[in-house]
Amino acid sequence: MVRVRTILDHRRSVHALCRTRGRNSLPASGNSPGPAGTAAVTAVVDGLREPAILLGHSYGGSVITGVRGAGHLVYVAAFVPDAGESAAGLGGASSRLREAIRPGPDGSTRLCPDLAAAALYDDCPGPLAARAVGLLRAQAPGCGRGVPQRQSWKETPSTYVVCARDRAVDPGLQRRLASRCTDVREWRTGHSPFVGRPGLVVGLLRELLAPSAFRRDESI
Repeated sequence: MVRVRTILDHRRSVHALCRTRGRNSLPASGNSPGPAGTAAVTAVVDGLREPAILLGHSYGGSVITGVRGAGHLVYVAAFVPDAGESAAGLGGASSRLREAIRPGPDGSTRLCPDLAAAALYDDCPGPLAARAVGLLRAQAPGCGRGVPQRQSWKETPSTYVVCARDRAVDPGLQRRLASRCTDVREWRTGHSPFVGRPGLVVGLLRELLAPSAFRRDESI
């Protein structure tokens, strides 16, 4: 399985749980805008011996949408653009998130640490939230505005996880985007379940790796 990261680099807990349960996960950076980010992830997928499960979180959903050759796509509170759409064009950013964004002189954007925790990690224990905020990185100029050149969710099995208590990306938009996917789950979590409840993420990935039928609209 391949996890696509953007401004975040704090999924060690998911990786560790995968390892203890006999699975490996590979992080792939989708922080470059548009085709460059997708190309970076495609290069990782092309180097694997079998089709990978790609997990994209938030903007990472736009990245995995353009990747060819995956066995399954997982969108967690993520953007699922159709032809001609970009993550930025789909909207959905909460007022909390917009207030936290700080533009840089080079066109990059950062999140104000004092405001980021309330938007991204409000349901996470304080120490975990503080560590996650410390790992936030700037997004490159143009991130979010790229339009994927392909829509792999139209031909690849996919699962969408709606984070029902998300304070960063509107859960209503998530539900509309989820209708584009094969399977839909809804978790009562904030924007970053891989920080606060990594067991949910690992459990879903283990299920997708098992030869079992999907269950639609499961609530946790």
